[in-house]
Amino acid sequence: MTDIKSLSREELTQFIQELGQPAFRGKQIFQWLHRGVTSLDEMTDLPKALREALQEKVFISAPQVVRKQVSQQDGTMKYLWRLADGHCIETVLMKYRHGNSVCISSQVGCRMGCTFCASALGGKVRDLTPGEMLDQVLFTQIDSGEPISNIVLMGIGEPLDNYDNVMKFLKLVNHPEGMDIGMRHISLSTCGLVTGIDRLAEEQLQLTLSISLHAPDDETRSKLMPINRADNVEALMAACRRYFQKTGRRISYEYAMIDGVNDTAEQADLLAKLLRGAPGHVNLIPLNHVDESSFAPSRRVAAFQKRLEKQGVAVTVRRRLGSDIDASCGQLRRKAMAKDGVAAGQDRRECDAI
Repeated sequence: MTDIKSLSREELTQFIQELGQPAFRGKQIFQWLHRGVTSLDEMTDLPKALREALQEKVFISAPQVVRKQVSQQDGTMKYLWRLADGHCIETVLMKYRHGNSVCISSQVGCRMGCTFCASALGGKVRDLTPGEMLDQVLFTQIDSGEPISNIVLMGIGEPLDNYDNVMKFLKLVNHPEGMDIGMRHISLSTCGLVTGIDRLAEEQLQLTLSISLHAPDDETRSKLMPINRADNVEALMAACRRYFQKTGRRISYEYAMIDGVNDTAEQADLLAKLLRGAPGHVNLIPLNHVDESSFAPSRRVAAFQKRLEKQGVAVTVRRRLGSDIDASCGQLRRKAMAKDGVAAGQDRRECDAI
């Protein structure tokens, strides 16, 4: 069975033509899929005979809402979706004055092992398909009734560890006959896969690249992020400079503020020195609490920000959204699996008991 939602516009047209159908049927089906239909029967302008023939050849992905949390403070919505194979992922809808942003997952679980992140607990199960990433945008918009104008690939998983599927998703969601969300309205966050950053630079996409930096020195960063042992701070910053030279796009550096770990005055000075001459912006992130982690949110965010600003670093503090719900990425999925009594990736029906 072919996953037709993961097909590009060109691939879908070719698929339809190989069935002896005219090319315009590919356009019709593509547009229906990107409106969020869940069955071929909803494609009312297709001949019945074609719909019946396709029933035996294709499937249309559509996640189910397992749990939906809505913040009473700011309207942030967090979704736990069940996929066709029973695994679960998370998506978050965030409301801003400039429009609504959706933060999507790119994998079921994550193998990067960042010690402060709930997504990494239990490791990676599998990659998401382009269609499953598109579904998060489509069905969050449909269920919430809120138009989505911005996308952030910062949910469960490492986007550059699922490179080909993520690139295909970006082209699908950007397509003018689909959701038509511009690349400048999309941000991709990576923990720092140097080869992936170099590949992304070659794509010449006008998206915003966010680097999860979280520490300016190898000793601290290696303790927080195992990827630093393979691609250390020096190698990562060299890749960032190459990315800027190739694309002309400024980079956002994400920095989760962890009490007593990466929030000292000395580390602020190291960070300012590290970013000197590197066009970009630092986004300080007040740490969300994770039950399984011993880390605590920093009490020095304001002082850290001021010290960076005095040294000419462009820096902001991320607004905390959804603080009254399971705000930390991966936390809702983790709680769901704990309720079901399984570890991540051990049971394909991990969300069935929710």
